[in-house]
Amino acid sequence: MAMSKGTSHYNRQVWEDESFPILCQTCLGENPYLRVMKERYGSECKICSRPFTTFRWCPGAKMRYKKTEICQTCSRAKNICQTCLLDLQYGLPVQVRDQILGTKQDVPKSEINREYYSQMLDISVQNSDSTEAYGALKDAPSSEVLAKLARTAPFYKRNRPHICSFWVKGECKRGEECPYRHEKPSDPEDPLSDQNIKDRYFGVNDPVAEKLLKRASELPRPVPPEDKSICTLYIGNVNEEIDEQNLRDYFYQFGEIRSINVVRKSNCAFVQFTTRTAAESAINQSFQKLVINGTRLAIRWGKSQGKRKEDEEEQERLGSSTKLQKVAAIPGLPHLAVVPSITHLKIQVEWEHSVSNNIKRIKNYIILSSFEKYVI
Repeated sequence: MAMSKGTSHYNRQVWEDESFPILCQTCLGENPYLRVMKERYGSECKICSRPFTTFRWCPGAKMRYKKTEICQTCSRAKNICQTCLLDLQYGLPVQVRDQILGTKQDVPKSEINREYYSQMLDISVQNSDSTEAYGALKDAPSSEVLAKLARTAPFYKRNRPHICSFWVKGECKRGEECPYRHEKPSDPEDPLSDQNIKDRYFGVNDPVAEKLLKRASELPRPVPPEDKSICTLYIGNVNEEIDEQNLRDYFYQFGEIRSINVVRKSNCAFVQFTTRTAAESAINQSFQKLVINGTRLAIRWGKSQGKRKEDEEEQERLGSSTKLQKVAAIPGLPHLAVVPSITHLKIQVEWEHSVSNNIKRIKNYIILSSFEKYVI
């Protein structure tokens, strides 16, 4: 008999038999009580093609049934869910996590090498702690970018039934008994609706990951100034509960501090390091995550002395145009000590001229009225 499916398919010793799946909170659903159906060697892993024990369950009311798609060995190798293939810690695609953390696990693509790799991986995974991430992900540091891209709560809408294709064509006759959703697709040509499970697992050509990586590239980041002599950082939102010692206790870990100046009037502070490297390390590791005494502080690069003087001169120049100017008194008009500008002076003169004309008109009217009375 020709062995067309590889040796791992016929060797029962490498088949996987587990008692509970590896799932994320979203795939489990919000109901804490589940009825899970287990089938020993019910399907082949879609990554390594080895038979494994499958699990099937309904995560909640009006939700579609879900089942495990890959074996637990492949799941633990990437620290992902067996169903949705998303990272268990952040809930993000593998491509996003590996690219931001800089971790990469090369898996052979040929059948023979993949079988040997799966056997060695199975042995190493079984000897490791099942409660921790495997391989390079175990020692990977936490990422603030991944934390911002990740959801803060489980996204249970992902468990909803698929859209009924017969209803879209106008041919569904099951009505309310139809287990699928009767909704129009938002975008039938959306690339997010056409995904390959192997591409998602290996982290290549994933449209969802490309969308998230684009969003990550648009996040605000501190831009270092061109002047290399600037070693000062501006700290904003400094309230009365934060003093100089609190700032020194936090920033001394990045390098030697030359001076710290707290400006209570402006609720800010300036931290100056002795080296540019220490200042860059401080702002890169503290940007948008600086919290002291329970208060979130803003941090950005300070300005050079030359730039600060230019800004002050610009403010003085703009302020001088609105200052009051003294002018000499005009005969026949009330004494005006100061007027804002020549334009305001012109308006004042026109106003006095109109008042003078109105007074003349009133006098002429009184004279005319007296004359008519005398004639009558």
